[in-house]
Amino acid sequence: MQKTSSAGIALIKQFEGERLTAYICPAGILTIGVGHTGADVKPGQKITVAESEALLRADLARFEKAVSAAVKVPLNQNQFDALVALAFNIGAGAFAGSTLVRLLNGKDYAGAAAQFERWNKGGGKVLPGLVARRAAEAALFRKPA
Repeated sequence: MQKTSSAGIALIKQFEGERLTAYICPAGILTIGVGHTGADVKPGQKITVAESEALLRADLARFEKAVSAAVKVPLNQNQFDALVALAFNIGAGAFAGSTLVRLLNGKDYAGAAAQFERWNKGGGKVLPGLVARRAAEAALFRKPA
């Protein structure tokens, strides 16, 4: 199974940021560390940098597995990194059921790349941060290995 490269991790960190105290993200979800969400995140919770890194590694492993399971065509490292970054942000279920994955599995790489920009909403609203993130993910996806 492919693993996210340092460039892919840097992209995720660039857009997620790292916060050691739990907060409500723009989509209204309780979050901590580098975009970590879930039942284990509590209001007011504080973690260390080491704990944040451990959460990120566990989250990456989960989304790497999700991308590998959903995508049935060959991917270069940049494509894989871009897809992990997307899945990390939108969730494994939304990723697996997306038109992007359907197009990609049909070997329509260009059509799949054009789908990134459609995932630009949080809480039903277009968010400038997501517009920028999707543009960066799509650019990475299109970048030759």
